[in-house]
Amino acid sequence: MASRRPARAPAARSIRRRPRRPRSTGVPPAGLRIGCGADAHALRPGRRLVLGGVEIPHAAGLLGHSDADVLSHALCDALLGALGLPDMGTRFPDSDETLRDRSSLYFLQDVMREVRARGFEILNVDAVVLAEAPRLQPHLETIRASLAAALGVPPSSVGLKAKRLEGLGAVGRQEGIMAQAVALLSGPRA
Repeated sequence: MASRRPARAPAARSIRRRPRRPRSTGVPPAGLRIGCGADAHALRPGRRLVLGGVEIPHAAGLLGHSDADVLSHALCDALLGALGLPDMGTRFPDSDETLRDRSSLYFLQDVMREVRARGFEILNVDAVVLAEAPRLQPHLETIRASLAAALGVPPSSVGLKAKRLEGLGAVGRQEGIMAQAVALLSGPRA
């Protein structure tokens, strides 16, 4: 007859508690600020097509008070949004005749002076241009370098993509071009 060993009591388990996450104070960590921007303009024959400060050969250009560079305008709004400031139309109204046909890189550089004056720097920006035509792929690196120079950041801090809408909507029908952008800033806490 085999002797039975008494059953062991299960070993007491130590209870591991996960450290509690601090509650959000509503203040971004390390002074991070994010903003988004978007712009769209109609295409018209007889106008220059300028995107990110670069003239792109095309039969039509963007209609607007300035050079109508939707990409630079979207980036301006993203930067202004990250600072909690009003949009580009408020800062540079189309009723100001001194701004007629002005390069949008002027606006972008002005906004960057504001960014730095408030103690912020760009960590990165990312943008997408929505255009059915012309094909923008061959121009993206030139545009990216132009934007980086205007922003005073290395090209590696500028993300840029071009997308087609495959015939959908006004952009897809080649009636206009649209751009969207986000900007991530680092600086003092709010």
